[in-house]
Amino acid sequence: MMSRPRSTVARIARVFTTLALGIAVATTSSVTAFAQNVPVVRDAEIEALVRDYARPIFKAAGLANDGIDIVLVNDSSFNAFVTGRRLFINTGALMTAETPNEIIGVIAHEAGHIAGGHQQKLRDQLERAKTMAIIATLLGAGAIVAGATTNSRGLAGAGMGVAAGGGEMAQRSILAYQRTEETTADRSAITYLNATGQSGMGMLKTFARFQSALSLSGTQVDPYRISHPMPQERIANLEVLVKQSPNVDRLDPPALQQRHDMMRVKIAVYMEGQAAAARLMQKMRGSLAALYGDAQSTYLYGDITSALAKANALIKAQPKNPYFQELRGDILMKANKPKDAAEAYAKAVSLDPARSGLLPVSLGQALMAVGTPDSLKKAVVQINNGLGRDKENSEGYRYLAQAYGELGDIPGAELATAEGHFYSGNYKDAKIFAMRAQQQMKRGEPRWIRAQDIINYKASSKI
Repeated sequence: MMSRPRSTVARIARVFTTLALGIAVATTSSVTAFAQNVPVVRDAEIEALVRDYARPIFKAAGLANDGIDIVLVNDSSFNAFVTGRRLFINTGALMTAETPNEIIGVIAHEAGHIAGGHQQKLRDQLERAKTMAIIATLLGAGAIVAGATTNSRGLAGAGMGVAAGGGEMAQRSILAYQRTEETTADRSAITYLNATGQSGMGMLKTFARFQSALSLSGTQVDPYRISHPMPQERIANLEVLVKQSPNVDRLDPPALQQRHDMMRVKIAVYMEGQAAAARLMQKMRGSLAALYGDAQSTYLYGDITSALAKANALIKAQPKNPYFQELRGDILMKANKPKDAAEAYAKAVSLDPARSGLLPVSLGQALMAVGTPDSLKKAVVQINNGLGRDKENSEGYRYLAQAYGELGDIPGAELATAEGHFYSGNYKDAKIFAMRAQQQMKRGEPRWIRAQDIINYKASSKI
């Protein structure tokens, strides 16, 4: 989360050269986003909040039992997209959106793509377009050959035009289809928002922001060469529906808005730096979110003693907030007090209603730093608990391997290393470490079988 973003106008205007609020048909050779070279951000607090936003929307879309994963992407542009059963949301979208309703609208739009089966339909369209382009190329080549054999330059030139025109026609066909699907997803989003008693004004505000950024950037856009309708057109298509809804003036609950503000401040501190975070906190002066951002900024850039005092004040204000305890644990780890940090992380784990897999791994790291045989055994238990909830946390396997190694369980360390490589998409090294682990295990035992699964795994390359 430490990369520096572009200006607000530039990053919003960029939606017209990317798949903003859309669907992506990507080559997937891995079970994880890491292997798709997506710069993933992991944070228990933000993940829990976005899942809370998505839960009622997915239920309204009939996706509640479909196991949709939400992945946070470390990118400062306002963007979201779906591939397979994963919904990707950029930190730039979370940071830019001033209210939960704006992000909920984004999620509702993406749910429309998933529920509508748009990814498979787009694949089918791409196949048709490919066929169109091939036929046009063959016709063009035939005309070129005919022109050459009859010594007719005009016919040969026409053949080249047929080939080029066929490719252009195929491209425009795909883009037109995508614009239609985007419009359909926008309308589906309004249906889901109405079903959950929420306003669609957040969607209109998002499109208005896109329109303003486009105007300020001076970019000239050919509406027939983009994959999304123009923002003004999207607003026109939705405005009547949104304003006719009985929920049009409904605001987000204050507690949800507070969580949203705390998320924005956290992203600003870690991703945009002190100056940007300070500007945002100035707008929220006196709020709990501003105090939270100040404590985190002090932890990263200031005095540890002061940071700890600020974290303690936050905990006093909200004793049952697991993420304030997590921050306290982070501060104590930085202060080289792992035993105290472990106590803070343990409280965070016990208070966490979302049962994030990340917090037990943090607790395990603190227990490892304590360094006693007993604490190392407890670390293994906690990290395994975390990985049981979040098996694709490749970083967690690295700590697990270290803990097993310090306990002298070399086969366990080798297998944990194999798992880490596997969930990072590094299958070659995963297989090497799995084979090394197997050599020290009893054939047929559960860990041996898991190692064999990694050895036998064949990465798919589906489009």
